[in-house]
Amino acid sequence: MNLVNKGTAYWQELDRQHHWHPFTDTQALNAKGARVITRSKGVYLWDSEGNRILDGMAGLWCVNLGYGRRELVDAATQQMLELPYYNNFFQTTTVPSTELAAAIAQVTPAGLDRVFFANSGSEAIDTAIRMVRTFWAVEGKPSKTWIISRKNSYHGSTIGGTSVGGQGAQRAQGGPILPDVALVDQPFWYGEGDGMTPEEFGLERARQIEDKILELGADKVAAVFGEPIQGAGGVIIPPSTYWPEVMRICRKYDVLLMADEVICGFGRTGNWFGSQTFGMEPDLMTMAKGLSSGYLPISAVAVGRRVGDSLIAKAGEFCHGFTYSGHPAAAAVALRNIEILKAEGIIDRVREDIGPYFQERLATLSGHPLVGKVEGMGLIAGISLVDSKSPKKFFEAPGKVGQICRDHCFNNGLVMRAVGARMVLAPPLVITRGEVDELVALAGKALDLTARDLGRL
Repeated sequence: MNLVNKGTAYWQELDRQHHWHPFTDTQALNAKGARVITRSKGVYLWDSEGNRILDGMAGLWCVNLGYGRRELVDAATQQMLELPYYNNFFQTTTVPSTELAAAIAQVTPAGLDRVFFANSGSEAIDTAIRMVRTFWAVEGKPSKTWIISRKNSYHGSTIGGTSVGGQGAQRAQGGPILPDVALVDQPFWYGEGDGMTPEEFGLERARQIEDKILELGADKVAAVFGEPIQGAGGVIIPPSTYWPEVMRICRKYDVLLMADEVICGFGRTGNWFGSQTFGMEPDLMTMAKGLSSGYLPISAVAVGRRVGDSLIAKAGEFCHGFTYSGHPAAAAVALRNIEILKAEGIIDRVREDIGPYFQERLATLSGHPLVGKVEGMGLIAGISLVDSKSPKKFFEAPGKVGQICRDHCFNNGLVMRAVGARMVLAPPLVITRGEVDELVALAGKALDLTARDLGRL
């Protein structure tokens, strides 16, 4: 786009008239005008006013390799010159989609070696829903249709994703949602575990799943869906006892475990997948975001042998898919992305170096009067803002406080997301120690300004 003779006001007005934003109060946004992002490099963005912004959210949890990676651009360009598009219907394939499926199978936990492509995390979740229910049907147990998920979980915004997600505002719009979905409480120890140790709390929340299976009947429950770490729910990191107990319960009652790795996948927690970090052994796994570092839309479902072999042998035609499933350009970028993650040792660096440094530096914010607890792992973290530390008291209007802090972040050169009164961070995996220091300093400044606005300083 030609930026000459066009300024911020022009784009804001064009945006106001025609662009309907996702997850946005569009009327409120139109009243003030959108921030216009025009370029990027590394971990930084620039807006149309020339302001530099450190992207503490890697776009939307996805730009793992950072902005401006020429190798990814070249992969897309070359593929578009050779074969810009062809589908995977009609008993055909393309080289990039086939090679990418094999590359994914090499880095997923053992046995998750069949890969079905889609275009977004939401589409991958919809695919997984159909897979688990179809699996039980072809196995002669068509009554096993119920899916158990967690309150405050996020699994996308399609009808399927909203149905298995646990966020109230989403579920309240556009109903009725899919039937046969049950929600249990989330494993948020700091927010909901008073009176228990983290280990006790993890077991208690896991056993709610067992109680729900027994209530519904094990012959009715198809799967448990869960994010290793609840990302959009505020970076809820479960106690160490939680996932091992969930796995035990799933195996005991012959219920499938579906890990939503859309946020945790491709290095965010210091392993290829969050399932590996938490010792999970899922039957299916959804992925997106970091699969291509966000450079082109692509997602996938990795399917274990029990489910995959059964569906292929018994289901006949799997009547599901998308025009752009395994799009060759997107697949070429994702394949190159995986190659770079390996060649540059980026995931090892997250686990052994920059991840621990990031968590260490963020912990210095714990002394701030608004900060109740800093929780994180690898390059993902959540900061709980509280009205009072001792006794612990949460804000009565958490969303308002979070928005104040978020706006101070953006206005002072940092993207830090607010989920209620919980501030969350997930910077690009290539962030340096110096950039981490800058991020923490900017976050501290935003916290100070928020405290000032609340009359706490």
